[in-house]
Amino acid sequence: MSIKSIIDIKKYKEKDIKKLEVFLMDGLSREINDYDLIIKNGTIVDGTGKKSETADIAIKNGLIAAIGTINGKANQEIDATNLIVTPGFVDIHTHYDGQAIWDSQLKPSSIHGVTTVVMGNCGVGFAPCKPEDRVKLVELMEGVEDIPAPVMHEGLDWQWETFEEYIQALEKNKLDIDVCALLPHAALRVYVMGERAIKHEVANANDMEIMRKLAKEAVEAGAFGFSTSRTISHKSLKGEFTPTLRAHEDELTAIAMGLSDAGSGFMEIVSDWNEPDPETEFEVLKRIVKKSGRPVVFSCTQRHDRPHFWEDLMSMARQAQKEGLPIRPVVTPRPIGLLLGLNGSQNPFSGTDTYKSIADLPLPQRVNEMKKENIKKKILSEDPIKGSTFPLINRIGYSQMYRFGSPPNYNPKPEESIEALAEVNGISAAELAYQILLENEGNNFIYAPLVNYADHTFGVCQKMLEDKNAIMGLGDGGAHVGFILDAGYPTWLISYWSVKKKVFSMEETIRRLTSDTAEAAGLSDRGVLKIGLKADINIIDWENVGSSDPFMTQDLPAGGKRLMQHTQGYVATIVSGKITYQNGASTEERPGALVKSVKDDKKVFAFTN
Repeated sequence: MSIKSIIDIKKYKEKDIKKLEVFLMDGLSREINDYDLIIKNGTIVDGTGKKSETADIAIKNGLIAAIGTINGKANQEIDATNLIVTPGFVDIHTHYDGQAIWDSQLKPSSIHGVTTVVMGNCGVGFAPCKPEDRVKLVELMEGVEDIPAPVMHEGLDWQWETFEEYIQALEKNKLDIDVCALLPHAALRVYVMGERAIKHEVANANDMEIMRKLAKEAVEAGAFGFSTSRTISHKSLKGEFTPTLRAHEDELTAIAMGLSDAGSGFMEIVSDWNEPDPETEFEVLKRIVKKSGRPVVFSCTQRHDRPHFWEDLMSMARQAQKEGLPIRPVVTPRPIGLLLGLNGSQNPFSGTDTYKSIADLPLPQRVNEMKKENIKKKILSEDPIKGSTFPLINRIGYSQMYRFGSPPNYNPKPEESIEALAEVNGISAAELAYQILLENEGNNFIYAPLVNYADHTFGVCQKMLEDKNAIMGLGDGGAHVGFILDAGYPTWLISYWSVKKKVFSMEETIRRLTSDTAEAAGLSDRGVLKIGLKADINIIDWENVGSSDPFMTQDLPAGGKRLMQHTQGYVATIVSGKITYQNGASTEERPGALVKSVKDDKKVFAFTN
């Protein structure tokens, strides 16, 4: 019997019949074929660090079904000859907590080969949250992570109060990649303590009991752990320190015990390591791990005022591992740098009264105003720090600012600083910075390396990367949308450290981006190309991996702007067996979803050589 014979001809036009024929034949072929997708003749880098080999990979129902020489048939086939086939990348430090609600594409991470992200880091997020506290959390996220309040007010529908309800809201959205959520300490503290949390009051026994209970419930609902912040750099837009800044050890331990009660999850922390001293602070972490049995990860960077301190932190972490305590630093493959510009959220003159008076003008009009001599004189004569809402402005000066250029120069020398160039040209550094910002119709950026660049080399980054206990991350995808663009660190790691400098092998580079980060997050179903595991895969033109110049796009809710860049070399990115990106362009497939934690019986951060 033909397909056409089973269709009631009277009910359909000929063109509709043809559509149905195609649909039904496609369905029949899917039943007949062995696999959904076969990747042929690729160079397999499986994520474990072992030597690459040429093989085929077959995918069925979102999982890797076979690896080797595959003769079966598939609904779709990709020829990966001369291409590298890897697991999808896992990013353990992002801030897509809001974007995952209002957007289906988690860019920029998703265009850089990332297929799974952990969000909710640095202790900030949106759940749990009582209706009366929504503005507080928005203000905190705006100050700490540079996500404009109008964007959040329009983008968040607030169909939740508890963390479990937030998880349910995330489950409703179809995404291009998978997301894992952490319970943010600031939101939890405000939910339990109200204004007392904002005032940094000490949590009492009842507060801690409730936090422990809510942490357990959050993990049981799917949270991958909790995050906290102990740095003075994290402030609300009003200049208030994050509510978690001075949380006592007992409070942190209580929350960690909530994870222990649930049998899963890790703790993420960012700290200044100042109070009272680094060793004492690190001993706090060790005691928390000992009591709770839960792992800890912490952000590790080189501060320019303490250029050797990071070595002590990483040494203490290695010693902790030897003691059987899973504590690991999270590092970045290049300096974290600020992109200061008129088209971004911050520039060297953002804090002056005169610039503030024209800051809301469209860029062309603002540039025209700034070209006026009287406006220029006013801005250059005013204090840019006194009126600034940018907490980091005190940590940078013109000796640490550079013309970014095209292609971007991430490795400027001291003699290329704005201060040094201004001296050569016989003008003030502020005047030169002003000139640079007005060039290119106001679209230029000034680059200010904030950490990992004390000696004007990438040497510190290399040493951090060479520590096998270190976790790759700190891209901050979804945050700092107007002045930082480091979410593309996987592309940088490949193109700079592996292809250009050949410091790290292809196999080791991929291991750091896949199995190592997956294991650190407690994800046992991905990160390795292995039969039965999730089919999250990148097909890469290794030698041609790279990124475009950063540019500003206006595609956030409420017309908000964010930094973005294009990529090259990613031939295809696959999530759960579906091709989501081809040569940097979206296919409109949205197989990504919320990932829920599962109870584990082991410490997931075992140190490996």
